Amino acid sequence: MRACIQRVRNASVAVDGVGIGAIGPGLLALVGVQRGDGPAQADRLAEKIVRLRVFADAAGKMNLDLTATGGGLLIVSQFTLCADLAGNRPSFTPAAPPDEARPLIDRVVDRCTTLIGRPVATGWFAADMQVSLVNDGPVTIWIDLPAA
Repeated sequence: MRACIQRVRNASVAVDGVGIGAIGPGLLALVGVQRGDGPAQADRLAEKIVRLRVFADAAGKMNLDLTATGGGLLIVSQFTLCADLAGNRPSFTPAAPPDEARPLIDRVVDRCTTLIGRPVATGWFAADMQVSLVNDGPVTIWIDLPAA
């Protein structure tokens, strides 16, 4: 699994101009599922997202995670993160097919919800979405978990 995590002041996702998920300060996680990924990767990714210490403590050091700050979390599935860029035109062959990817995205969302103890905002799987954000910092972290 792959994820691009951005610390945000706010973020939202819309489909056909209708807002379907939004957060204030917190994290936006764009998540891609690769062929061969399974529940173990989904659980590890959820742990990494929630435990990512990218929020400032009293001394101004990036030392706090979502559970400590009460920040929001918006998870958006994005198969394009799994693109193979051998040439100039991306190939999406490395991305898991939708019937394999959807349950793993759902598992990441469910696990994150359990870990932070509050709802997680999401996009719609396989929809044409418009994502808006105000990046904070900017802080952007790439997570790449190999398949088992």
